[in-house]
Formats: sequence, structure tokens, C-alpha cells
Amino acid sequence: MPNDHSPAGPPAGTITLQSERRPPRRSLVLAACLMATFMAAVESTIVATAMPTIVADLGGFSLFSWVFAIYLLTQAVAIPVYGRLADIYGRKAVFFAGAGLFLTGSTLCGFAPNMVWLIGFRALQGLGAGGVHPIAMTICGDIYAPTERAKVQGLISSVFGVAAVAGPSLGACLVEHAAWQIVFWVNLPVGAAAITMIATFLTEDVPRRTHRIDYAGSLLLTIGIGSLMLMLIQRADLTATTGTAIGVLAVASLATLVWHERRAPEPMLVLPLLRERVILLGSVGSGLAGAVMMGISAFLPAYVQGAMGYSAMAAGLVLGAMSVSWALASILGGRLMVRTTYRTAAIIGALALIAGCMLLVMLTPERGVPWATVASFVIGIGMGCCNTAFIVSIQAAVAWNRRGAATAWCLFLRFIGQATGATLFGAVLNATIMRRDPDAVHMLDRLLDPAQRSGLAEAQRSQLIDVVAGGLHNAYWLGLLLSVATLVLVCFLPARLSPSQQTLR
Repeated sequence: MPNDHSPAGPPAGTITLQSERRPPRRSLVLAACLMATFMAAVESTIVATAMPTIVADLGGFSLFSWVFAIYLLTQAVAIPVYGRLADIYGRKAVFFAGAGLFLTGSTLCGFAPNMVWLIGFRALQGLGAGGVHPIAMTICGDIYAPTERAKVQGLISSVFGVAAVAGPSLGACLVEHAAWQIVFWVNLPVGAAAITMIATFLTEDVPRRTHRIDYAGSLLLTIGIGSLMLMLIQRADLTATTGTAIGVLAVASLATLVWHERRAPEPMLVLPLLRERVILLGSVGSGLAGAVMMGISAFLPAYVQGAMGYSAMAAGLVLGAMSVSWALASILGGRLMVRTTYRTAAIIGALALIAGCMLLVMLTPERGVPWATVASFVIGIGMGCCNTAFIVSIQAAVAWNRRGAATAWCLFLRFIGQATGATLFGAVLNATIMRRDPDAVHMLDRLLDPAQRSGLAEAQRSQLIDVVAGGLHNAYWLGLLLSVATLVLVCFLPARLSPSQQTLR
């Protein structure tokens, strides 16, 4: 952890810690940010191993992808709004609003009577999480210098890795020994503690002036991305006319969004930031890596439980390998980029993503859990190196009054990537199932429930396993293509740029 006695601090008149003579408070602010990041990040993964049980209880296997996608979609849509508000009104108030909304949604998820209600409450969760992730990372960017940020953001990125392991493992444990509802309530005390610590140890001095909130931009973004995902996930259930209409709505909304943002006095999406090479490449790269991560996190447990027949706990341990390597690679990647460059760390990460996805493409039910675990471990290395390189390079490229918006761009595209990844992987899975055996979709709920699985006839069980394994195999090919695209992108990062060349901004 960076030395709290180092003179890293933002410009006067922006954000300061209470009493600069008490350096331990900076560590407490960092601890609160890590807790908040974990709280929001774990909700992307904790339901992965719980979903088979939730589906068995609530039904609605065809809506499986929406439980992941809607959380990521609403989070992505909210991130630019929160990021912009944080630059205008300061970090604390915006963080409190997001965290409070997140905890409300988490509470309600546990009371969902069916899959539709669960998806609705997950949307509320996501709207709150959009104000937790970016603001926590922005606060850390404010109170640490660029060379320190490489280490600090490595810690924050490692939290995503810990969430990737703790989430599935904790979800599996709670499902097996308690109830799936607890999966959504476990974060309530963590969130309360993070809010209390930010309120106590962080103080701000933000100039007040009149602002105009870009509500129209937020609405257009929600309609555009929501329509696109609806078309992809539910394509098999839509008529040609309906699917085309939704596609046209998506394209029209996104095109109108770009037109509107160029003319808005205070746009939600600060498009000029994308003219900066580091911000553009880092944000798009974050989106591509996020798509790979979410596709694997959401659907690898389904392979382990559905195709291999193992328990939720085994699926959690497989994803746990990703978190362990992610955490280690985040910390080591932060140190590596200080000694080398952002591009070096990102290229190593992209190569690891490619290697991990190649292992998944070669995965079969017979190769079992060890093969899946190794693939998960290698992908975690890729995520740790890539995410740390992207966020540190972006935050170092801007001053305080644009850091919230720049961080929001990175996280916005990361979660758009994750939501799109969950959507595309689900679309590939559903399309494969419909092509191989359209009637199988109504039986997959039973395959994922251990009690009902044992009651299936051997021939029927074998057929369902073949359908699931084939669908997920095709989805892993998609992951490989996205990983290759990530490698191509990061090769265009500035060759010699590193944290050691940049000063506090």
C-alpha cells in the first residue's frame, strides 16, 4: 500500500482529507473505497453460482441472461451521469446517493417472487452501483499521485479479482447452506460501513455554480442500449418485424444520442475526452476485456454444473482460480507498468486472455474441473494486467475537474462491454440450443437442479448435456475473438508512456 506520508494530494480548492497531519486517514478512505468497489463488483459474480438454484425456484431459464445483463446495463447507463455529477457537485454526495440506491435494490432482490421482479430489482441495484464504482475509483485518483495510483489502482483492480472468487464461492456456500436470498443481502453491512467511513474521513471543498443535468442524454442511452440488448437476448422469441423495429429503435436512439451530446451545454458523455488517444484506447480496451470476463463468469458455472454435473461449490472454486490470479496480476501489473510502460502490462494481459479462452475452446465435459480451473486462472491474469493499465493511464491523462468524467468513460465502456458480453454469450448459447434442440430449453431448468437432474432418463440427460456443452463451446469461440481484438487494440497505446513520466494532475 502506498506510503501515507507521501505528499500526494489534489490541487487546493478541490478535495482534501480532514487534517493533513493525520495521514492514516488516507488509508481509511482507501479502505472505504476498496469495500465499496468490492460491494458493487461482487454483485456481478455472486449470483453466477446461485443462478441455477434461483432458476429452479423461480423458473424462467429463458431470462437467465437478463439477471446479469440488466444489472450491468443500468450500471453502465448510470456511470456517466454519476461521473459528471461528481465533477460538478463533488464526490461524497454522489457516492452516498449511489450507495443508498444500491443497498435498496439489494434488499428488494431477496424478496423477488419471480424472475421478472428479480430482473426489475437488479436494474435498481445497477442504477445504484453506477455511483459506487466510478466515484470510489475517482476518489483514489484524487488523493494519490500517478506513481502511487499504479499501486492503488492495482489494489482496486485486485478487488474485482477477489470479487470474482469470493462472489461465486460465497454464492455457492450460501445457496447450499442457507438460502439464495442471502446472496443479495450479504453486502448490506459492507455498504453501511463504506458510507460511514467516507462520511467521516473525507472532506471536500467544491465551488458551487449553476449546472444543467443532461437527462435527455441519459434517456437516449437507456433506450438505445436497452433495445439493442433486448434484440440480442430475446431474438429467438421475436418476430422478424418486431426484431427489426427494435433494431431500428436502437440505432436511431444511439445516433440521436451522439447528435444530442455534441450540442448539449453540459453533456452526460463528454465526447471530446475520446479525442485523447489514451482515454479512447483504454476505455474501448476495458470494454472488450469486460465482455470476455462477464461471458466467462456468467456461463462457466453453467458448464460445470450443467455439462459436467458438478455442484455449485465446484463451480465456485473454478471461478475462484480467476480471482486469485486476477488479484495477484493486478498488484504485480501495477508494479510492472511503473518500471516499464502501460502498453507492456496491457499486452501481457491481452495475451493471457487469448491463452485462457483457447483453453476454454478446447474444454470438454470429460476434461473436467482441472482444465476449466487452469483456463479460469489464466484469464484472471489477463484481467488483472489489462484493467490496471487502462484505469491508471486514463486517470493520469486528465486534471481533477475532468477525472470523474474520464474514469466514468472507462467504467462506462467496461460495463457496457460486460453487459454486451453477457448478452452476446447468452445469444450464442440460446441460438445453439434452438438450432440443435428447440424443445431442450424447457428442460434445462431440470438439468441445473441436482434433484431433478437425477430423475432424468439417461438418454434425455445425455442429450441435454450435449446441447449445453455445444452452446457454451460456441460462446467460448466468441470470447477468443474478443480477446484477439483486445490485443490488437492495446498495441496502439503510446509505446513509452508510464506512470513514472507523469506528475500529479
